[in-house]
Amino acid sequence: MKGVYKLGSYIPRIAASCWIAPNAAVVGNVILHEHTSVWFGATIRGDNPEPIEIGPRSNVQDGAVMHADKGVPLTVGAGVTIGHQAMLHGCTIGDNTLIGIGATVLNNAVVGKNCIVGAHSLIPEGKTIPDGSLVVGSPGKVVRHVSDEQIEALKAGAQHYVENMDWFKQELRSINDDDDGIQCRL
Repeated sequence: MKGVYKLGSYIPRIAASCWIAPNAAVVGNVILHEHTSVWFGATIRGDNPEPIEIGPRSNVQDGAVMHADKGVPLTVGAGVTIGHQAMLHGCTIGDNTLIGIGATVLNNAVVGKNCIVGAHSLIPEGKTIPDGSLVVGSPGKVVRHVSDEQIEALKAGAQHYVENMDWFKQELRSINDDDDGIQCRL
């Protein structure tokens, strides 16, 4: 599988229904559950005894980086969206949560379920974010409770990525210079 690497005795465990972009890197002690997608340029580096585990129907978007330290696993729940260029390190993310574009979540931080962590927010080491929180800023502060409509939108967003993943699995093809009938040049 392109982009998936064994590291010593650490071998990624990936459900058959997952999709990994051809230039993403899934390395070592990583567990990807059903219908998880890892998008272009994302890196999930499991080079410690503690696994990086990503729950069903979650998506790791373009350019995101995920890593864990020895003694500090990284766990992502079900239906989670990890936004473009987000950085997750040794943290726990609850089900149905959105980590916004460029956000950073550090070691031993816990973000509850049904949360929204705003773009470029920083969740410092050891911080706990309660279920249903909207968090913004650096350091991140809870500004209000997430509405029922927003919780439904989080679920719809994760489902969109499951459907988009299926489309990419079926239709994504590399274009070579010698492909007939495909014109890329101006």
